[in-house]
Order: sequence, then C-alpha cells, then structure tokens
Amino acid sequence: MPQEPAVKRTVAYFDGQNLFHAAKKAFGYTFPNYDPAKLAAAVCATRGWQLAQVRFYTGVPSALDDPKWHMFWARKLLTMRRAGLHVYSRPLRYRNKVGPGGAPVLVGEEKGIDVRIAIDILSCTIRGDCDVVLLFSQDQDLSEVADEVQLISQQTDRWLKVASAYPTSAAVQNRRGINHTDWIKIDRATYDACVDPWDYRSAPHP
Repeated sequence: MPQEPAVKRTVAYFDGQNLFHAAKKAFGYTFPNYDPAKLAAAVCATRGWQLAQVRFYTGVPSALDDPKWHMFWARKLLTMRRAGLHVYSRPLRYRNKVGPGGAPVLVGEEKGIDVRIAIDILSCTIRGDCDVVLLFSQDQDLSEVADEVQLISQQTDRWLKVASAYPTSAAVQNRRGINHTDWIKIDRATYDACVDPWDYRSAPHP
C-alpha cells in the first residue's frame, strides 16, 4: 500500500466552459465570473492540500464570429497569465445545428480541450510533480484519465488522488462529479468568496 504523503502537492485543472455552465445552473450567473486561483486555493484549504499550480483550459470564439466574448476571454486569460497561471486556449469550431422551429443555428463547439487536460494530467503524474489532481469539471470523458492515474499509482507504488470539484445547489439535477474521482461539491458561499471582482465584458483589468 503506497504511503500517504504528509504534504499533498496539488495541481488544479480548470475546464473553463464546464465550470461556467455548472455555476450558471447552480447559482444563475450569466458569465464566467470565477477567479480560478482563489477557487483552487479555497478547495485545497478545506482538504489540507498544498496548491502547487493552477492550469486553465477553454475554447474561445473568434473575433469575427463573436467579438464580445472573444474580447472577454482575451482580457480574462491575459490577467490569468500575468498572475502566473498556465493558460491553454483553442478557437471554437462552428457547425450548423437545427434550432427552435427547425431553423439552422450556427453553434461554436470546443474541440481538443479534454484531450489536452488529460495529456497534461498524465504528464504531471508520470513526472511525479503532484500527489493530487484536482479537476474543476464534471466532464465524464475525463473519468478515463482518472483510471490511468490510479494505474500509475499502482505501478509506481505512489500515493495519488484524483478529485473533481463542481458547483451545486438545489436547482441542479446533475450532482455527480467525474466517475472514479473524489467528489467535492462547491456551495454558493464558497463560490461567491472566489468571484473575480473585475467584469471583463466591459474593460480590461488595470
């Protein structure tokens, strides 16, 4: 049985869009107003984990297709980089879908974000850079990487943990974290204490 380390080095991985939609359903927020560094620190504090790094991933619409949200993410991601977070972004891909009444609707979709997260998690655990993988997501596609981390733990005789943290409330039907991980539910008070006070929809951070 691997020995549990006294200091549990934790790397937080944020699926930016998944977290936003979860917070929207749970608390009614209409734009991504979270501060990833504060949220990761708050969750780690409740578990006695040592936060070593925060990594953020999101799809971004093009300036031509959606100038408002393109600028929002350009400003928010720049602020994160300046704060020392690792940021990974990819342009959204667009395709036509059938909307209300049968009319075609152009919809932007993320491609490759969960794959990038999975690759980075495996790289981190193989190098031995962390003891805890903290996922801010409910994307069940990431359950497979949780299985791989446990396999690495067995093969290397190292103590490793994977946890998924996500907003939840009485308004939410899906209250499950990612399968094969420890589930950490984020309540309204915790989330609100970690809101970014700056609104990047109107102006960049000074």
